[in-house]
Amino acid sequence: MSIDLVHDRDAAWNIVCEFIQSEALRRHALAVEASVRWYARAAGEDEEAWGNVALLHDFDWEIHPTLEQHPQAGEAILAERGYPDWFRRAILAHAQHTGVVPETPLEKTLFACDELSGFVHACGLVRPTGLEGLEPKSVKKKLKTPAFAAGVSREDVYEGAELLGIELDDHIRNVVAALQPISAELGLPT
Repeated sequence: MSIDLVHDRDAAWNIVCEFIQSEALRRHALAVEASVRWYARAAGEDEEAWGNVALLHDFDWEIHPTLEQHPQAGEAILAERGYPDWFRRAILAHAQHTGVVPETPLEKTLFACDELSGFVHACGLVRPTGLEGLEPKSVKKKLKTPAFAAGVSREDVYEGAELLGIELDDHIRNVVAALQPISAELGLPT
């Protein structure tokens, strides 16, 4: 059962819709999914499974909005629904406060894409052209502005690129490329 479940995007999206009412949080899930899928394709990994992990990484945030609960309490819900250990561990590893260190390529990719996907999305929201023409230089300039997308951990953005073993500029380009095809779903100009 869990083999099919990890590849079932409809089931994952249904969980997102069951637990997340905020359009902004749903869009974040979609953005992180797109970025993680981009990296999975590039590495020849299991795009469906990786994408579903990313789609579900914050599904419990509205019902467990504290670091004491998220994503640990959500992990238990996914266990009850039959998601395997490796799937749930990747979700735990996206949040440093859990103490689960990202070790596998999936875990490192989810960690690296989480904050940067949200930040790139925010950059696109304030540009009349959305993500079109968005360059790493502009994103890095915004990273140095603490008031812009203040909830995004800059430390996690930099650490994520290091975990992937790539330059931050390349990571930004990859995330922009991953999000462009879903610009409309993210509420961005297309």
